[in-house]
Amino acid sequence: MTQADPIVVDARGHRCPVPTLRLQRAFANAATGQIVRLVADDPMARIDVPHFAAHHGYALLAMTEESGVLTFVVIKSL
Repeated sequence: MTQADPIVVDARGHRCPVPTLRLQRAFANAATGQIVRLVADDPMARIDVPHFAAHHGYALLAMTEESGVLTFVVIKSL
């Protein structure tokens, strides 16, 4: 995997705070500029993930929902 390849974190089936904790773990090993795609079905992720990203200085590039599954695209900013 290169920095251009997004890290995909599948947290479906897990409830708060697990999706955000898995996102945090993915970013712990990610380089600056790395994109992480988080997939979750916990409705609280709509609140938790944007808050986590803003608090840690990451940029939320996109958030989509399809059939109850949320997908977040977050980049590790400078």
